[in-house]
Amino acid sequence: MPSTASSADPTTSAAAPGERSAVLDLSADVTSLTAAVCDIESVSKDEAALAGAIEDALRPLAHLEVSRHGNTVVARTTLGRAERVVLAGHIDTVPLTSVPNLPTRHVDGELWGRGTVDMKGGVAVMLRIAAQVAEPTRDLTFLFYEGEEIEGEFNGLAILADTSPELLAGDFAVLLEPTNGDIEGGCKGTLRVEIVTKGIAAHSARPWKGHNAIHDAAAVLSRLTAYEAETITVDGLDYHEALQAVGISGGIAGNVVPDRCTVTVNYRYAPDKDTEEALAHVRRVFEGFDVVLTDAADGARPGLHLPAAQAFIEALGVQVNPKEGWTDVARFSALGIPAVNYGPGDPNLAHMDDERCPVHQYVDAEAALLRWLR
Repeated sequence: MPSTASSADPTTSAAAPGERSAVLDLSADVTSLTAAVCDIESVSKDEAALAGAIEDALRPLAHLEVSRHGNTVVARTTLGRAERVVLAGHIDTVPLTSVPNLPTRHVDGELWGRGTVDMKGGVAVMLRIAAQVAEPTRDLTFLFYEGEEIEGEFNGLAILADTSPELLAGDFAVLLEPTNGDIEGGCKGTLRVEIVTKGIAAHSARPWKGHNAIHDAAAVLSRLTAYEAETITVDGLDYHEALQAVGISGGIAGNVVPDRCTVTVNYRYAPDKDTEEALAHVRRVFEGFDVVLTDAADGARPGLHLPAAQAFIEALGVQVNPKEGWTDVARFSALGIPAVNYGPGDPNLAHMDDERCPVHQYVDAEAALLRWLR
């Protein structure tokens, strides 16, 4: 069962033994706090130490109700404001590689290290806002969640949506994923299908006795080569669709004509359609072939016409772009909550050995959210 302890009950916690050694100082500047958050390693499924440090840092703040759910920490104001805003950020990272990129280091105005882009800068900004804004213009929910970088069953937002959906409630959500300091509205949906061609096995010395399924896959690839992806405008933003082969497999031995070949195709689609409509489109493209859906996640409309989103855009005064990938804003969209992506860091550097972010982006993001919420 998840912990539901509040700041009034600091002794109740889902903390694991020994995880309390790391300390986060929320009075530190946002760059120093980002470095401290990054230096607490939190590869997916190993977020306990960082979750504990975040929980410990937030519990003394009297204006917040704090609860712990596995390695997801939720902090909320309850001021009775007319509007509630959700600020969300995942606390896990992809694994470290053989190239040392922790502890963090400062190089020429940039902070280097795992998580400096994806997405502990956004987490640090959230922590600074939580500490500084005791009486925000809107009620706030802060979600520091686990398991974003791995399978959806481990995603803290998905788990809360199933177990405690009331904690995700809000009128507008901001996911502090890296956007290079711009606002990215909504996100595209994604699905994968397997397109199977079938042949007849035979000895490769006597191929006329069989039928080569891999050769038949040429027709599938030909359709992909000829395909012209659309650009679709949704709520004023242009989303570039994409249909690509991302895998191919076939054959069982070097002397056997293969009787089966599978081409895996990924379709990234604009948020004007759902999975059913997207799959119908893919099946039209590959009419005559066996098309099997293996994975899908709908996108999210940006909702930029809504008052909460308009207020956010006006307060920040930065460029607004479409989100060309998929992010957890889609989880909020599924709950009827409009959401955007906004955070420090160049997403093109996420997961890289040279992951790094200009420190001014942390400072700018903190200042922008303070303008909006104070």
